[in-house]
Amino acid sequence: VQDIPLYHNLVMKHIPGADPELVLLNHYYEELDRIALSDMTRSEINELLEKLGFYKKAQPEDEVPEEFRFSPAKDSPFKDEPPYKSSTSSVATENASSEPDAEVKHTDL
Repeated sequence: VQDIPLYHNLVMKHIPGADPELVLLNHYYEELDRIALSDMTRSEINELLEKLGFYKKAQPEDEVPEEFRFSPAKDSPFKDEPPYKSSTSSVATENASSEPDAEVKHTDL
């Protein structure tokens, strides 16, 4: 329980009376697997999480590097989408494509 805040994309739900288990979900929150944890030690659970690809931070408040944002998933279902663009840049692009003289009108930019 003490190590949970260090792991990215790991959430604990306490269910009174239930044996502890790790439930692995995909990006759509569909269950992939369940692993019983009751017979495992803290170090064994940490080793398991490492093998599964969970990213462990040094401190709970540390940032997660971009390449681990979707971990433990090996590939993101969103990897082929273009990076996020602000609404301002998309409006400028639309104006530039629909109005060929847009650059002339905004010479001060």
